[in-house]
Amino acid sequence: MREKEAWVMNGFLGIFVMAILLAGTVFGFIHQEFVLGGIALIIAITLGSGITIIQPNQSIVVIFMGKYMGSIRQEGIVITVPFSIRRTISLRVRNFNSKRLKVNDVNGNPIEIAAVIVFKVVDSAKAVFDVDRYEQFVEIQSETAIRHVATKYPYDTFEDVELTLRGNAEEVSEKLTTELQKRLTVSGVQVIEARLTHLAYSTEIAQAMLQRQQASAIIAARKQIVEGAVGMVQDAIDKMEKDGIVDLDDERRAAMINNLLVSIVSDNGTQPVVNTGSLYQ
Repeated sequence: MREKEAWVMNGFLGIFVMAILLAGTVFGFIHQEFVLGGIALIIAITLGSGITIIQPNQSIVVIFMGKYMGSIRQEGIVITVPFSIRRTISLRVRNFNSKRLKVNDVNGNPIEIAAVIVFKVVDSAKAVFDVDRYEQFVEIQSETAIRHVATKYPYDTFEDVELTLRGNAEEVSEKLTTELQKRLTVSGVQVIEARLTHLAYSTEIAQAMLQRQQASAIIAARKQIVEGAVGMVQDAIDKMEKDGIVDLDDERRAAMINNLLVSIVSDNGTQPVVNTGSLYQ
């Protein structure tokens, strides 16, 4: 069901008409014109039953005898379908903070995750008729979307080619917003933003995963250091041979490469050994 505009009359004009009708009622009763006075009174009561006051950023859903008559977004005082049921729906921007959910990431590691969802109602008819209690619907679907997105990515990794929950917060938030919007379209709700507010390993594995994370960081750092050292040694050897500084055979080339790599890669400062003999002694 889609939102449509309900019939409305300017509220001040309606009150003016009601005043005239009530005056006609009094006039009719005074002059014993009871039929005329009764008709004027009935019309005045009928119009009065349709008086509605609408606050800014609110929508009134009008229901008459079980039928949806339309919605009113015009703020102020209006007169709509008499004797109708009118439900007020807030169009203001709201946010929902999810609970801390325990889920498994794509690698099967248990993590704790939570998010804040910023949303607003854009179709009051869908919010009232297509779902039962749309606020609760938003909460349940938000938690479902958070769980689904969390299971698609690892908590963390040191490979740049892969998205992670910890390292790619913006991308994950966009994925969560898209996922949640698909689920909430049926309820007439627009998701403005969805962003992670809490992300951590579960307490039972937090210490073990911290050690694993530290080990992975050390390995990744060592890999980068070795790659850089190899490049530096290659540049140094090429430079010396190109400039004719030294002419090395294969054995001495290997020894120099070994010494340079040890000097660059070593955690502690290396102690130089001064050779006072010939190159081969």
